[in-house]
Amino acid sequence: MCRKTRLTVSVLGLVALAGNAPPQTLRYRIDAQHSDVHARVGFFGIASKTARFPAISGGIELDPAHLDSVRLDVTLDATALEAGDSVTLKRLKGPDFFDVDHHPQVRFIGRSMTMTGPVTAVVSGDLTAKGVTRPTTLNVSFTAPPAKATGRETIRLSGRAKIDRTEFGMTAYRLIVAKSVTISIDTQMVPA
Repeated sequence: MCRKTRLTVSVLGLVALAGNAPPQTLRYRIDAQHSDVHARVGFFGIASKTARFPAISGGIELDPAHLDSVRLDVTLDATALEAGDSVTLKRLKGPDFFDVDHHPQVRFIGRSMTMTGPVTAVVSGDLTAKGVTRPTTLNVSFTAPPAKATGRETIRLSGRAKIDRTEFGMTAYRLIVAKSVTISIDTQMVPA
């Protein structure tokens, strides 16, 4: 084999190997100090009540070349839940709603992502609250295209999901509190 043929074969072999490179999973963890989660629900049909979850943990694992197989883990400490007044807070933490004595965490695990634009996507997964797990989708937006992530930068992700609280066993006060709850997440993630 001549030198030129060997060089061509070697270059083609490297290109083939690069094309079959294993996925590069990048890992980021939630920066709790720069993240926030709220749950808003209609109240008496004319107003709304908002609960805040200040204790948040988790992260995201993604491969910029294969964004469809993402793992987004958002865990909320329900015992740290905050509300606008002490009566609402007691009810939310009690057995009619989150029942934090028996179910201290609320958790979303996203397992797949469909990009809807360069920085927008739908993450599909499961939400667990009050010991009940239901399929849930989270509409998300990134501040920068995740396809260009390197694993060295900070990622900012905002998301919104709507759930039916009664599907999670939170059925109290049906004439006062709406069934539909909007969950909003605004999180900063740093390289893990």
